[in-house]
Amino acid sequence: MNVLWQTLRPHAGPSTRLTRALATITRPVPNPTTTISTPESFLKAIGRSAETKMKNAEELGWEGFWQTSGASLKAAGVSVRDRRYILWCMEKFRSGEQVEVFAHEPPPKKKVRGWGPTVQNGKRIRSRRDRNNPPELKEKLTEKEAKEKKEKKKAKREAFRLWRDGII
Repeated sequence: MNVLWQTLRPHAGPSTRLTRALATITRPVPNPTTTISTPESFLKAIGRSAETKMKNAEELGWEGFWQTSGASLKAAGVSVRDRRYILWCMEKFRSGEQVEVFAHEPPPKKKVRGWGPTVQNGKRIRSRRDRNNPPELKEKLTEKEAKEKKEKKKAKREAFRLWRDGII
């Protein structure tokens, strides 16, 4: 069974091998600047209180900090959103951009959640009528007028049924 599985199993093509080889290449470690010389100062500079979320940054040192991966951040207990932001900032800093240019605060939470215009100001909108100024009440129909209206509606339905069934 094992031999059969190995013969039927698709083999990794050259592109897969190349991708895996590129993933193992170490990225360059950027040189410290005058304002950012430690991992702690980098995390403070990017904001979002990243220095409190990644507590072991000082223990790693400058070289070790720049070798961290998403898996190691996950093992350190950093949330997904913060992990992605820290890794994104690290790549920007590696490419030579200034921290002041790319660091930004997270987008604010939505004030109104829901299904678009059906929920406004946190309240569900059920109709388009103006609740503060209700329309005047309709006059009540007399019994004779109500009966005529009902018969007219019934005749209309009957005519449609006959047309639909092909009788007319």
